[in-house]
Amino acid sequence: MPRPTPSPPQIHIFFLSYIPCLVFLCLLSSAAESQIQDQEQQVLLKLRQSWQDPSSLDHWVASNSSSHCTWPEITCQEGWISELNLVNLSINYSIPPFICNLKNLTKLDISYNNIPGGFPTVLYNCSKLVYLDLSQNYFDGPIPSDIDRMADLQVLILAANSFSFDVPASVARLRRLRILHLYQSEYNGTYPEEIFGLSNLEELSLGYNDKFVPSQLPQNFTALKKLRFFSMPQTNLYGGIPETISDMEALEHLDLGINPLTGEIPGSIFALRNLSKLYVDQTNVSGSIPQTVSATNLSVIDLSANNLTENIPEVFGKLKNLYSLNLQSNQLSGGIPEGIGRLPALSDVRLSNNNLSGTIPPDFGKFSPLRRFEVAFNSLTGGLPEQLCHGGTLFGLAVMDNNLGGELPESLGNCSTLSVAMLNNNGFTGNVPGGLWMSRNLRALILSGNGLTGELPEELSPNLARIEMSNNKFFGKIPSTVSSWRNLVVFDASNNLLSGTIPTELTKLPSLVALLLGQNELSGNLPTAIVSWNSLNTLNLSHNKLSGPIPSKIGLLPVLTQLDLSENQLSGLIPPEIGQLNLNLLNLSSNRLSGRIPNELENAVYNTSFLNNPGLCAANSFMRLNVCNSQSRRWSKSSPTNLALIVLLAIAVTIFVSMAAIFTIRAFRKKRDEFDLTPKQTLFQSSNFSESNVLSGLKEHVVIRICGSGKVHNIIENRSGDAVVVKGISN
Repeated sequence: MPRPTPSPPQIHIFFLSYIPCLVFLCLLSSAAESQIQDQEQQVLLKLRQSWQDPSSLDHWVASNSSSHCTWPEITCQEGWISELNLVNLSINYSIPPFICNLKNLTKLDISYNNIPGGFPTVLYNCSKLVYLDLSQNYFDGPIPSDIDRMADLQVLILAANSFSFDVPASVARLRRLRILHLYQSEYNGTYPEEIFGLSNLEELSLGYNDKFVPSQLPQNFTALKKLRFFSMPQTNLYGGIPETISDMEALEHLDLGINPLTGEIPGSIFALRNLSKLYVDQTNVSGSIPQTVSATNLSVIDLSANNLTENIPEVFGKLKNLYSLNLQSNQLSGGIPEGIGRLPALSDVRLSNNNLSGTIPPDFGKFSPLRRFEVAFNSLTGGLPEQLCHGGTLFGLAVMDNNLGGELPESLGNCSTLSVAMLNNNGFTGNVPGGLWMSRNLRALILSGNGLTGELPEELSPNLARIEMSNNKFFGKIPSTVSSWRNLVVFDASNNLLSGTIPTELTKLPSLVALLLGQNELSGNLPTAIVSWNSLNTLNLSHNKLSGPIPSKIGLLPVLTQLDLSENQLSGLIPPEIGQLNLNLLNLSSNRLSGRIPNELENAVYNTSFLNNPGLCAANSFMRLNVCNSQSRRWSKSSPTNLALIVLLAIAVTIFVSMAAIFTIRAFRKKRDEFDLTPKQTLFQSSNFSESNVLSGLKEHVVIRICGSGKVHNIIENRSGDAVVVKGISN
């Protein structure tokens, strides 16, 4: 007998009885969910409290109108908290254990805070955690050897902390890891080679741990078939790069830079078809760059600071995605391939410090948003490309120390994005494009060592901090509007043809640290008022035609350490204030200075600082100056009139000494004659008297008179009775 079919009324009664049960269960579920949400919110509020209520979490407050799931740091799944993204919130305290009361937490990102202490093992209790980022904090000590208790982890980022010792082998037992970042810590041991056996790894970063024990790349590292990102710069890797690197088919980012690697760059690297970014910089690799490139997706090639030789591969000119090419500081030769200048994405070109020759391809900047162009320290010739700033993005230009020439492109004057232009030590001629001086973002303009001409501009870019234009042919006066160059820090215009006086307005630049105007044709007096040179460290005005006194205000500059005023026509005294400066370079030679140098400058350090100033003197003989006499100090403080009196006094003294010498000689001769006892006889008529008769008769009692020139004697000869008058005359 067939099974009877239930009647409709019975079915209806069944559903009517079941509906209240469903409603009751839903109410129970809703109540339970609400209770869990309240509990989770309490955990969050307790977290905030344990972190001492940082202002970054001020919005974490209990509210009936909104759920904590709406807070920006919280992600919820089905009403339960699944993610905490607590990035850069100025958290300064450790992670409390009750954070794991969030039972469904799968992601914790607490990077870029100030959390101290060891690895937070309290997180072992967060059983569903698959993503953990503790980077950029102050965690220290070892990574625990039982970290593999967090078996479900797929992402482990511990970078930029102070973890030390070895990377434990237990990390390699986290078999589900896809991303492992351990870069930039304080490890001073080894890392387990077993890491390279984690077959699910897509990103591995161990870089910037320069205390790792030196090692070679493990033989098995190329077995990471899923690895897209591999970064081990500055990890003490040595040896060569194996050809088997081409087995890593998924590789997109490869960084082995800043290591003592040797050998050549294997051509197999450029066979990685997915490779986008390649960094093998600052190593010891040598030889030529591989000439065949299959990695057409390359966007960054950095092979700088190596020992690479020969040419830049022509094939680089076919890499349509290339935006950064850095080959600087090698020994590359030949020319720059023309095709590189036509690459549509090219933004960053750095080819400095090589042996490159030929001209710069003229298309640079024409087809790409060129931002950085550096070809300095080569042997390049010709002119600069006309359209370097065509894309309106050029930020840095460095072409110094080449053999470039011609006039600067006018387009540089319209390059509002340009911040640094280093054009020095070439053969550029003509005027500087007018707009270049006023480029609103320009901070440094280096033009030294060319044949450029023209006058200084009335106005400068408000951001310009450094002008170096020495060894050119700039002429004319320093404009009085120089006071508007408010942000200038360095101004070097030495060895030009500048003329006129140094305006007082030049002393109004508050940020000026170095002023070099030597070897020009400047004249007149130095400004006596120095308004705002409180930052001036170096002042060089040598080899000009400056005259007058040295202003005492120079000696009051608070941080001046180098002062060169040599080879001018400065006169007068050296201000005593100069002696108060802490100078490590002082040169006042070849002027017309006079008087005594300040006591503080009588130091062997300044032995050659005052040469060729005949009027200067010093108290000490070890200085290469005349030694001052005892009156020097008094007279050195007197006026120029007293200097004339000194000269007259010296002349009078000389005359007096001469006259005294004459009278002394005469007196000596007279005295000598008085003692000459040898008489000489002169007969005025014939006589029988002999000389002996006369001498024997010269007695005092026969003196008949005394006249002006001697005594007159009357002498009688004894035998004959004849008499004679004798006069004695002194010579």
